[in-house]
Amino acid sequence: MNTVVKRLGRVDYEPAYQAMRDFTATRDAGTPDELWIVEHPPVYTLGQAGKPEHILRDVGIPLMKIDRGGQVTYHGPGQVVIYLLLDLARMQIKVRELVVAIEAAVIGLLAEHGVVAERRAGAPGVYVGEAKIAALGLRIRNGCSYHGVSLNVDMDLAPFAAINPCGYPGLRVIQTKDLNIPLTVADAGEQLAQHLLRQLDKQHG
Repeated sequence: MNTVVKRLGRVDYEPAYQAMRDFTATRDAGTPDELWIVEHPPVYTLGQAGKPEHILRDVGIPLMKIDRGGQVTYHGPGQVVIYLLLDLARMQIKVRELVVAIEAAVIGLLAEHGVVAERRAGAPGVYVGEAKIAALGLRIRNGCSYHGVSLNVDMDLAPFAAINPCGYPGLRVIQTKDLNIPLTVADAGEQLAQHLLRQLDKQHG
């Protein structure tokens, strides 16, 4: 079954979050999987086990408590977010395998542009040296995933300084622009979506 890729542009976080939940709640065995490529206005999101003390100060950016795993992260213009609305039971892949596939997709995209990136045991996401370039968080309901991955492309990184990103004090963040990768957010979204589709095919195959 082909995965549908939707390019939703810049959308407010809350309606996108609600749409993911609604899609997942109403899908059935015949519903095609979807990838949603989006960009959000500035927002902090706090995972369901997230600790408020990881928000260090109020910089006027709204905070939303949501149902993904993980701690606090920041979304804003210049960052591409891809939501993975997948029927894992139908694909016969486990959550851990999905996480590995997502990380591999980001690592593959960066490798295409000559940048070596890596995953870290116990700390989901993708890192270049000591700095985090992509964050991921998922929720599984009835064997189906939602939420997904964010890749920093060409954004104002300052809001990350007001939090402990993903719960790690002092964690540096980086973006593709800092690595001299000439990608727009739209380009990054398209390329990352293709890498995700390839990795998911591999897992499924």
